Amino acid sequence: MAGSRLRVLVLGGGGREHALVRALATSPECDVFCSPGNPGIAEHATLWPIALSALPELVSTARAERIDLVIPGPEAVLDQGIADALAEVHIPCCGPSRAASQLEASKAFMRRLTAPLGLPAPAFRIVESVEQLAPAIARFDRVPVLKADGLAAGKGVFLPRDAGQCLQLGRQLLDGALGPAGRRLVLEERLSGPEVSLFFACHGTSYVALPSARDHKRLQAGDVGPNTGGMGAVSPSPAIAPTFVERAGSIFVAPTLQALMQRGTPFVGFLYVGLILTTGGPRLLEFNVRLGDPEAQAILPRLAPGELLRLCTATAAPQSAGLAALRLKTLPGATCAVILAAPGYPDEPRLGGTITLDAARLQQAGVTLFHNGTRRVAGTPTLQVSGGRVLTVVGHGADLAAARRCAYRGAAAIDFPGMQRRDDIGLSSSPSGTHPSGISSDVSDANR
Repeated sequence: MAGSRLRVLVLGGGGREHALVRALATSPECDVFCSPGNPGIAEHATLWPIALSALPELVSTARAERIDLVIPGPEAVLDQGIADALAEVHIPCCGPSRAASQLEASKAFMRRLTAPLGLPAPAFRIVESVEQLAPAIARFDRVPVLKADGLAAGKGVFLPRDAGQCLQLGRQLLDGALGPAGRRLVLEERLSGPEVSLFFACHGTSYVALPSARDHKRLQAGDVGPNTGGMGAVSPSPAIAPTFVERAGSIFVAPTLQALMQRGTPFVGFLYVGLILTTGGPRLLEFNVRLGDPEAQAILPRLAPGELLRLCTATAAPQSAGLAALRLKTLPGATCAVILAAPGYPDEPRLGGTITLDAARLQQAGVTLFHNGTRRVAGTPTLQVSGGRVLTVVGHGADLAAARRCAYRGAAAIDFPGMQRRDDIGLSSSPSGTHPSGISSDVSDANR
């Protein structure tokens, strides 16, 4: 270590990374840095203006600045191999290697890895050519979910209305409509039921659960409209009991970690488990290899001060056999995270609008505010919209109802031209397994 205080670097510049930085800053034992960051993150951390794609510069700067621990936010930088590059210069990383990151970066890899383990999951077929497509579709009783194999920036998962549309979409993807991400497809059995987001910190075969969350993916109230990166989240998830998390860990997480270990690609970092609760029990929809957005904004404020640093250092330590014995300290109550989105989001967000914040009302509401897509006009305090999802307003309360009231009081104190938000985050709504928009909802923020 560089000294008595840990020097921690968070990679990314969205709401998830703001939540990570703020949670780390609650510890008196660390100095926090972030690259590239955003105006909200700048209140808690020293920013580095280095693009995440510039891996050599990130690693060399981390080494020069004597960074003790790196926590990557988005999955793309993990798929690029940041953990491997940091390992070469002996900097611990709370994130998986590029090989282990294939658990998210390739849906075919995930299914091929987990199918022999017998994990409850939808039936699937992998298609690598147009000739294989029609026979694969015919193997399903219902029109299957259609997924591009690779990371597709939110455009890779579809629910065709019939076999003809499935064939048409599949051909377009295989012909390059999404570039390399769609050159291989995964067809999956279509399931219905509420979805659950579970998160675990993992090292090898050891793991510890974080608080659960529920994400609201559709743009409009009532779970209608186009799919998004997430319009809000609540924690804990009202759909499950606490004992369910432990059960899901033993059923889904432990066998997967063991399989990765046996492949010689042990997993280190945060593992997201996306489940759908069917009438026949939970089924595995996907794994992601990092925290979700906006789930992180709901989960991390529920950790006691200093707990995220304790968790991340234990996870990234060279030997973390004791991780399973770690008991995470959480704050009582619940959180509700409401996303404020730009006009035109998610298809063509219009950027540049001026953001108006009523600081007195926000303070009175008692909310936590995370920046997703904002920028500061040079030399002024003026904030502008710079991304599709702009801000996350997080309410805290003794229960979910109180957290919702808090969040929406805070959201009412913010405005910008064309602002979009859902007014039903945290309320019961229809199952999200299917939707007439034609796009599957079983997608995390990276793949929506």
